Amino acid sequence: MSIFDLFAKIEREKKEPAGPPEFLVVGLGNPGKEYELTRHNVGFLALDRLAEKQGVRIDRAKWRGLYGECTLAGKRCLLIKPQTYMNNSGECLREFANFYQIPPEHILVLFDDISLDPGRLRIRRKGSDGGHNGLKSIIYQLRSDAFPRIKLGVGAKPHPDYNLADWVLGKFPEKERPAVGEAVDRACEAAELIVADKIDEAMNRFNS
Repeated sequence: MSIFDLFAKIEREKKEPAGPPEFLVVGLGNPGKEYELTRHNVGFLALDRLAEKQGVRIDRAKWRGLYGECTLAGKRCLLIKPQTYMNNSGECLREFANFYQIPPEHILVLFDDISLDPGRLRIRRKGSDGGHNGLKSIIYQLRSDAFPRIKLGVGAKPHPDYNLADWVLGKFPEKERPAVGEAVDRACEAAELIVADKIDEAMNRFNS
């Protein structure tokens, strides 16, 4: 480890609160460079942006996930990116939730939604999987759908016959990226409000 890495580690540890985590903030996506900037990975993108804003890194490995620690709204949070691929996201999350005894109400999930245009957000307290395989895995593994979530719009398929997997695994075109970037920033603001137990305020401000 270089002296610069050591200084960075010390500064990062200063930002990490003591005590057990109170909240899990989870971004959904697929690991690997080939999936970067794809529609299905906008949850990863939002979580990376949140980590950047908090001055921490999501670079520790545990239970088939990468995680980092930060303080949001005065609460110790784990920022988690499951590395199981989207369809098995719940397996990683279940391990974190069980070990730290985090109830579903304190697990916030950020993920892509094809029913929303790029740039739009929708926040919900709980609900069904809506056909999203990552969410379906989480609900199955937690045995609950009572966790808050932030949906980030990625746009609908261009026509009904278009293959859904090809669509969500496609990259955002250049013209959509500014709107997506703005939505990611708003999702970070919404996440802080939700952790602060202000989900009604978050829904009023950011649902569109």
